[in-house]
Formats: sequence, C-alpha cells, structure tokens
Amino acid sequence: MGHLGKQLLSSLLEKTQITASNIKVSTTRPECSGNVEPGVECFFDNGRLAQWADVLFLCCLPSQLPTVCADLSPHLCRHTLVYSFPSAVPISRLVQLLEHNFVLKSQYDADACDNPEVWRSCTHLNTALKDPLLLKLSCPLRLTGKQHKPSLGLKWMCAVLYSLVNICMAVHLEWKETLHVMNQLFKDKLSQSLEMNAQNVISSSTSCMSADDVFSWISVSDAQTKETPLYSFYQTVKPHKKVLLHCTLHFW
Repeated sequence: MGHLGKQLLSSLLEKTQITASNIKVSTTRPECSGNVEPGVECFFDNGRLAQWADVLFLCCLPSQLPTVCADLSPHLCRHTLVYSFPSAVPISRLVQLLEHNFVLKSQYDADACDNPEVWRSCTHLNTALKDPLLLKLSCPLRLTGKQHKPSLGLKWMCAVLYSLVNICMAVHLEWKETLHVMNQLFKDKLSQSLEMNAQNVISSSTSCMSADDVFSWISVSDAQTKETPLYSFYQTVKPHKKVLLHCTLHFW
C-alpha cells in the first residue's frame, strides 16, 4: 500500500465512525500490510473490491490507472461512488476508463502562501488534522478571509450533493424524503436553514411525480463539468448563505 493509501486509511479510522471491519484494501503487496489496523482486510483483487464497495477510493499513480480501471470496470455496481485522487487525470477520462459515471474528483486551485513554513510543520495527515491552524488554512470550502490555501469550485460541491441524491435513490428513498435529508444536512450543522426544493435539484418538473417516486439517477461526472439546477440555485444564494453552504459541506 502506498503512502497516500496509508494516510487515507489512518484518517478514516481515526477521524470517522467507520470501523475496520467495514474497510477493505486491494493492494499489489498485501503481504506487507502487517502494520495495518486489525480488522482491515487486505488482498490483491481489484474486481473483488469493486463488487463489495459502496465507496471506492482510487489511490494509485496516474500511470497505473488504465490497468486498475480495467480491473474495476466490469465489477462496479451502479451505486458505487468512486472517488479519485490521481490529480493528473481529468474526470472525462476517468469516466471513459471506468465506464461508470458515479465518479467524484476533487480539482484544487491554490494561491501563493505568505508563510510556506506552516505546511512543513507537520508531515503526518492525522497530526495535521488536529492542528487548528492547518485545518483553517487547508479547508477548501471556506470563503471568508484571505484565500492563501487550496480551494474547490462550486460545481464540485454541487456534485457532492448530487452524490447524496444518488445514494438516497439507491436505497429507494422517496424524492420528498431525499429533499428532507438534504435540508436537514444544513439545519443539523448550523442554526440557519437553507431550503431546497425539487426544482433546485432536477430540471424536469415534479408535477408528474407521485409521492412514492424517487429522483432519477444523476451523472455526478456531468455535474462537475456542466451547469446544473443545483449550481444555478447556488449562484442565487446570498453571500452569507454561501458561507453557510461551504461550512456545512466541510462539517459533513
């Protein structure tokens, strides 16, 4: 397992409620995984991992991606969310390689930093996640203050919410309940609310939808490259509510 995979695994176990028994790792050297948390299953079978996973993180080199995707593609379930870390590969190429459109890829922009030494003060991810200053500087969703830090675009954040819509659809949650889940996301985290309706999520009318219908499947890859109803809604949100939306996604 590479350095990125180890850091991700460690942070998932330490910073989330995901247990070791709910994590599997496909690595070319499973025999070297002796220092991995007990309960995490390691093996070398990308297809097996694809069949099992609800969320799959790609932590490989760009040069390895065609081979890895060829292993994954025939076994991916429609509802499996693939999150890609290889930054040199565009989302359109990932979709083509995987033959799968439920793919998230973060694309960061970063300005020059006045104090680059702050980034050298910590070399381990979990230690950095305990440092308030590094958390503040590295949060890509924060809009206030000077932007000498990584930042993400609005379309990516809308794609995150569309991922939630697809997950709700996969478990057959009715469209009104899906909206309730999305709106509760804001109410639970902050005092202000940000109400969304169905027209903010899909372009077609809900007048022909019955109460027990679910939202149609949404191409999350398209949501990262094209304007969507949710993106248009986001553009109309007042500045202070934009901060609210950014903060909510950060907490989530």
